[in-house]
Amino acid sequence: MLAEKIAVNPAKRRERGPGARLCAEVMALSEGCATIVSRQEAAWASITFTGKRHTLRVVFDGPLAAEAGERMIAALPDHEFTIPGQLVADATVREVDHRLLPDERLEVAIDVLMLDEG
Repeated sequence: MLAEKIAVNPAKRRERGPGARLCAEVMALSEGCATIVSRQEAAWASITFTGKRHTLRVVFDGPLAAEAGERMIAALPDHEFTIPGQLVADATVREVDHRLLPDERLEVAIDVLMLDEG
């Protein structure tokens, strides 16, 4: 399975595909306190479904942002995503790196499996 690395460019925020909509929802969950530093997507298929697995790396810098990150981590598994044409089958936190020194920083890796509806 090949993974396509996608640079997250703020100048391309007008892109409204499923990946961009996923990023927008993750930013809303992060209370606007995060930076998405990378996004990868890979094709996914089973006998009955097709879709993509998205991996996002999200960074929270500073103590207030890290608190927002902890709330995002708690909310992510039960969040109801609304992405037209897609069904989020699974959203999990794969990895968390929380550093306190020299400055507080929370880095979170998120995996989201989105299935094509229809």
